[in-house]
Amino acid sequence: MIMPNFPDGTLDRGRHYYALRVYYEDTDLSGITYHANYLRWFERARSDLLRQLEIDQRAAIEEGGGAYAVAEVNLKYLRPAKLDDDILIETRCSELKAASCRMHQLAFRLTSEKRELLAEAHFRVGFVSPEGRPKRQPEKWRAAFARFAEQGDQ
Repeated sequence: MIMPNFPDGTLDRGRHYYALRVYYEDTDLSGITYHANYLRWFERARSDLLRQLEIDQRAAIEEGGGAYAVAEVNLKYLRPAKLDDDILIETRCSELKAASCRMHQLAFRLTSEKRELLAEAHFRVGFVSPEGRPKRQPEKWRAAFARFAEQGDQ
């Protein structure tokens, strides 16, 4: 049985890169990406980053340990993504605390000639208990984020 390649981002010097394509379902009637889809794309990239860092959110949720939740987002749209565009999401950890981290994400349109910045977002993501209260991140997870963030400082 042939198995498909699952989406797989790339880690490089404190940055995570996640590629996607704009499909018809992502756009409005004018062929421009609906604004809320940028949030979905950024979420997918962050989720993929967690997998790359070997952070198993599903196990933590199932064991009752908690999960990450977006506490704050600031999103700036610069140019529209359009049907069939190749998009690259770049993610880095800009601040790490005991119960939260700040993530900076960029969405680029890729062409054969250049990368064009489409949107920029700043997220504060907190680790929360099953009851929704802030909670210290598991130490193993915090250490993984710290290693990732340190690579970007070099």
